Amino acid sequence: MSFTQADVESSLKTWIDPHLGKDLVGARMAKKIEVEGDKVRIRLALGYPAASFHEALQAALVAKVQADTGAVAVEVEVATEIVSHAVQKNLKPMPGVKNIIAVASGKGGVGKSTTTANLALALAAEGARVGILDADIYGPSQPLMLGLSGMPEVEEGKRMIPKMAYGVQSISIGYLVGEDQPMIWRGPMVTGALQQMLKDTKWDDLDYLLIDLPPGTGDIQLTLAQQIPVSGAVIVTTPQDIALLDAQRGLRMFEQVGVPVLGLVENMSIHICSHCGHAEPIFGEGGGARMAEKYGTELLGALPLDMAIRLAADSGQPTVVADPEGQPAQIYKAIARKLAARLALKAKDYSARFPTIQVVND
Repeated sequence: MSFTQADVESSLKTWIDPHLGKDLVGARMAKKIEVEGDKVRIRLALGYPAASFHEALQAALVAKVQADTGAVAVEVEVATEIVSHAVQKNLKPMPGVKNIIAVASGKGGVGKSTTTANLALALAAEGARVGILDADIYGPSQPLMLGLSGMPEVEEGKRMIPKMAYGVQSISIGYLVGEDQPMIWRGPMVTGALQQMLKDTKWDDLDYLLIDLPPGTGDIQLTLAQQIPVSGAVIVTTPQDIALLDAQRGLRMFEQVGVPVLGLVENMSIHICSHCGHAEPIFGEGGGARMAEKYGTELLGALPLDMAIRLAADSGQPTVVADPEGQPAQIYKAIARKLAARLALKAKDYSARFPTIQVVND
């Protein structure tokens, strides 16, 4: 049975990547197809980190192409190529950071900081270079969750070196003040602190910087939306109506300032009794899916109300590193792959291709 490169391409077009929601050819991630007799070589360059998915991806494509073309041998090479994506008009990506992703919630107490930490660790586990900026100036949580404390090192140029935990870079006001010191600051001081932490930190070649935002749609969120180059946002909510109401406000804020919402994460979606195994939707059910449908975005995943997630975060070893093979960690990794894949489909940033023009008067 003879076949051509076009036949292989047609076969790939009928296989839908579960994270992208579309085929790899249409997503421009199939970089090279070679046919030599009855042998096929395919080179893929995924625009999102998915190290734990590569083996399954290769097996699926080998089986698909062999079944469709009759090829005797199919070789699939998978690489990862994460690039900078477009940000708000009149802004450019920051040096040392390819993409900034805002993690937001309209309401406090929905597990946004825990989700931020675990998504950052999940992205790192999937092969990305990741950082966290803790923008909750009044109530920083990331130092405790990452098991870090103490002042960050400062280089000669007065830039802070981010602290490291589990391969993730981070900076937080919690590293700069005592645990019991209240931040009695007005809005301008808070937004100034955010700008300083972001720009005066020497981020080291990040693919993604996750910003853990405080709840609400106030000064911090407005500064982020207008002055900081954000590639996308993730909204964290619970199924509860009051949480969804506030989450909708956060989603609409990002829409109005031109920041794409990559999707929703529904936290505390169901409680499973540790004694009898009874499952009960304490905070309601289906709210995240309905909200995603209403606003034309995606429900990236739903996490259970699990005591182990809380205990792991409080101990400084979030779930993804404390129990990497457990079900909650696998859910976080699946969400991380999906949000990164959705970003990979967005417009790329081409600002670096254009030279900076300077006018010099002789």
